[in-house]
Amino acid sequence: MAASESYPDDLRYHPEHDWARIDGDEAVLGITWYAQDSLGELVLFDGPEVGVTVAKDGSYAEVESVKAVSDVVAPLSGEVLEVNQKAIDEPETVNEDPYGEGWLVRIRLADPGEADQLLDAGAYQAHIAEL
Repeated sequence: MAASESYPDDLRYHPEHDWARIDGDEAVLGITWYAQDSLGELVLFDGPEVGVTVAKDGSYAEVESVKAVSDVVAPLSGEVLEVNQKAIDEPETVNEDPYGEGWLVRIRLADPGEADQLLDAGAYQAHIAEL
C-alpha cells in the first residue's frame, strides 16, 4: 500500500524530488512522496556501487515503475557508503515508506555546505504546487 502524502520537516529537498536526511558528515538519500506517487508502483531500483562518488545535481541511480524509468538525482555530493538492499530486493518499499525503509543510499558528504542550497519542507511543497 502506498504511503500517505508527507514531507517531513527534518529533511532537505532537491527540486528534482529527492530528499536528504543529514546527520553530521553523512546523509541518507531517497525520493520524495511526490516522486514515487508520480512514478507509480516501483518495480526496479538500480543503485550505485558502494565507494563511488555521487555529484550534487547528477544522476546516481535509476528507478523503474510500471509507467516509466527515471533517473535519481543526488541532492548532495559524496561517497556512497551503503545502498539499501531492501529497496533493491523489494522496490515497492519505496512506495510504501519513502522516508523510512524506502531510503536509497547513505553517503559521506563531500561538501556539507551544499545543504544550504536545498529546500526546506515548506519551500519544496510550494515548488510542487507550481508543477
